[in-house]
Amino acid sequence: MSEGADEPAIDPDRPIIDPHLHHWDILPGGAIEEQRFLFPETLDLLNGCGHRITHTVFVQCNSMYRAKGPEELKPLGETEFVTGISAMSASGHYGSLRLAHRIVGAADLRLGAAVRPVIERHVEIAGERFRGIRTDTMYNPAGMFGFPGDHRLRGIMGDPGFREGARVLAEMDLSLDVWCAHSQLADLSDLADFVPGLTIVLDHVGTPTDRSADTRRDRLGGIRELSRRDNVRIKLGGLGMRLDRPPGALVGRASSADLAAAWAPYIDPCIEAFGAYRAMFESNFPPDQAAGSYGATWNAFKRIAAGYSEAEQDRLFRGTAADVYRIAI
Repeated sequence: MSEGADEPAIDPDRPIIDPHLHHWDILPGGAIEEQRFLFPETLDLLNGCGHRITHTVFVQCNSMYRAKGPEELKPLGETEFVTGISAMSASGHYGSLRLAHRIVGAADLRLGAAVRPVIERHVEIAGERFRGIRTDTMYNPAGMFGFPGDHRLRGIMGDPGFREGARVLAEMDLSLDVWCAHSQLADLSDLADFVPGLTIVLDHVGTPTDRSADTRRDRLGGIRELSRRDNVRIKLGGLGMRLDRPPGALVGRASSADLAAAWAPYIDPCIEAFGAYRAMFESNFPPDQAAGSYGATWNAFKRIAAGYSEAEQDRLFRGTAADVYRIAI
């Protein structure tokens, strides 16, 4: 993977936990451009970016699902796959960086109480590395990544089965990552009220489906309302990916200064609403490579965070992620 436009790392000694990274091997012939982000590619990218990445969290991305067997068990293949990456890294043979140190896998929460044995299987495979679930919730009527919108996901967080499945997660002391559009933030607030004992992580700042002033205003209102729920955390990132076409393999060449200028209007209000102690920066790589390199992405975050105290910056870059995903630092 080409690193794109390199630039020296800002504050290179600051320890960082990247709480949102994907691993996949996209083969030629599909809608998504051929690309590989497995153990060697990820290790090279993170070790070569100039920033001190100490741990990463893998988050569900429909990768390496089982080809056969019951539908509800197919996502176990992803956890099996990523556990291998985690075990390679944990051996210490490749250095101190711990890739996929924690895993957020997939399960259909609409199964309700019946999702428990599925999640138990994930835990059997990955042990303490397995920390939560992310399932398909993102609904954009206009479509996403070049595909039409999946209308089955409209209102999914209010589905009785989904809510019962969320209760199971809370009972098992696991978290729920949620990727949703800005127009779904009210649904997420309702879910957080319904399961107050569940730690919920909003991915990608509550994705704005466009960059219009109306969308920015509506999203900000939803973010402020959601922040009133003490059981919700927020990931600051996901603004570099393109929703209007399948993820590409090329790395964007924007500078960190340009990225920070473009992203700060979306990130700053989130930190203001949630506070640094409930927010965490995320790379969302490889999808966010459409905007800029891995190194430039973290430089952009450091530019945005420059005005915060040392304690607040430590929370934004690792402390909140460490708490949510139970990572010893």
